[in-house]
Amino acid sequence: MSERNNLFGALLVMGAGWGLTQPLSKIAVEGGYRQFGLVFWQVVIAGCVLGVICMLRGKPMVFGRHQIWSCTVIALIGTVLPGAGSFAALEVLPSGLVSILLSLVPMLAFPVAVLLGNETFQWSRLIGLVFGLCGVLLIVLPEASLPDRAMVAYIPLAMIAPLFYAVEGNYVARWGTAGLDPLQLLFGASVIAALVSGPVALLRGQFIDPVTSYGLAEWALIASSLVHAFVYAGYVWLVGRAGPVFAVQVGYLVTAFGVVWAMWLLGERYSLWVWAAFAILMVGLALVHPRAPEKIEPLEP
Repeated sequence: MSERNNLFGALLVMGAGWGLTQPLSKIAVEGGYRQFGLVFWQVVIAGCVLGVICMLRGKPMVFGRHQIWSCTVIALIGTVLPGAGSFAALEVLPSGLVSILLSLVPMLAFPVAVLLGNETFQWSRLIGLVFGLCGVLLIVLPEASLPDRAMVAYIPLAMIAPLFYAVEGNYVARWGTAGLDPLQLLFGASVIAALVSGPVALLRGQFIDPVTSYGLAEWALIASSLVHAFVYAGYVWLVGRAGPVFAVQVGYLVTAFGVVWAMWLLGERYSLWVWAAFAILMVGLALVHPRAPEKIEPLEP
């Protein structure tokens, strides 16, 4: 019972941590910083942490041709593009709403998985996808759903991240990671993402000078990057300890905590339409989550 309680406790901490990254990112955006500058420093900070963790585990990065290719794909579809989309959406949309839309990841992953042959068709998961689409419509269609109707135009930006995360998961399931474990993969992807986003930030005038006075926005960016790196490492540990079916339940907590943190830290409040969408999306999330137990090799310490 103690072990089970510890695992649930770890799941709770990870959900709270990941949920916190959205309002922290919103604070960074409100400080006047833009997407590619934020993405660059996010991956630099997270990459440093993950690199140290990999070294302490005795598993430094391997930069072979296949490994570089895998890291490049993950850098683009798992970091740069979804990160830029989320930061751009947070310039206008409430942080809690962006967190709610992130729950679409497993729903969007299902049709991609079927098309790639990663999974077989299941009616229950299709129904979950329909629930997800209904949730989005409840946010987009009613006049009173958002504080400003102009925000509707930014909903597609907020859906870039869940779409690319859905593609990322299916890419890994279909083509693997070239022998890299998840921490090595994310570290390598962070290095390549920095090499991509840094020049783009410079060209677009979005580069953030680290030699500056540090206020709330700067510390929010640092905190968000550190939390993401440590929580991801914890998630990998939990998958190896309790299995992916247990660990994937963190998705509920990330969304719920994202909303709660945004209400507490940013003072956000939502219409009844958004709360209804939140409830429907949680139902859809329950329907598309895997049911059968899966076997996974535990990570070496």
